[in-house]
Amino acid sequence: MNVLTRARRRAARELHDGIERLNEFIWWRSAAGRSTRARLIGLRDRYRGRRAFIFGGGPSLKRTDVRSLKDEITIGSNGVFLIFPEMGFQPTFLTVEDRLVAEDRASELNAIRGSTKVFPRDLRRFLRLDPDTIYINFVRHYSGFPRFSEDITDIAYWGGTVTMLNLQLAFHLGCDPVYLLGFDHEYKVPSNVDSVVITSDRTDENHFHPDYFGPGFRWHDPRLDRMEAGYRVAKHHYERHGRRIINATDGGKLEIFPRAPYTSLLTPAP
Repeated sequence: MNVLTRARRRAARELHDGIERLNEFIWWRSAAGRSTRARLIGLRDRYRGRRAFIFGGGPSLKRTDVRSLKDEITIGSNGVFLIFPEMGFQPTFLTVEDRLVAEDRASELNAIRGSTKVFPRDLRRFLRLDPDTIYINFVRHYSGFPRFSEDITDIAYWGGTVTMLNLQLAFHLGCDPVYLLGFDHEYKVPSNVDSVVITSDRTDENHFHPDYFGPGFRWHDPRLDRMEAGYRVAKHHYERHGRRIINATDGGKLEIFPRAPYTSLLTPAP
């Protein structure tokens, strides 16, 4: 790719981002935008001091009996609906921020009722606004990556993984501590991949269900270094407010957060 082509692409992206920012500015000041902001304000510190569990997508989640978390604050993402029957409940909150997931799984995600769905408004073409859905102002391109918002009423930042959105959401809700489950933090990527977008031609080995990114579904080449940079920023924000993020995954390679065995959490603290 020559310099002129790169410059044109950068200019086109900047123009697109500028138009998106203008659209967001206008929408958030409309009646629908004001109503959405009121809902986000209503969630601020709603669960202050209560623990929350964030479900990752790793295979270890299959080894974790989450059925006892039915009455806890839980956050799941993307294809978590594939294991709703085994879970025996739906998570309190369901999030998606990846455009590929939003487009490829739109019909399933739009059909879900009962969880509060938190989606970036720029995915509105795929993920419809319904009584269970709250849109957020989700910024994907910005300087100073990674950033962390402590109040998603106005803004939330992309951080290389949907978990960064989930950690911002849990902070906004006032939750403490926040436990991570199913964070294996390792991926098998096909050796012939030469693009950031991978179209799967096989069952998924990287997640808790073979159809998560099964044949025909698209996913992004994972960047563990980028995820870890985001996790460190999230940890900093939590700790400076005296809050904790704890990794309760069965195994895995994520060592940024302190660990606790999941079985020790099954009896709620008094």
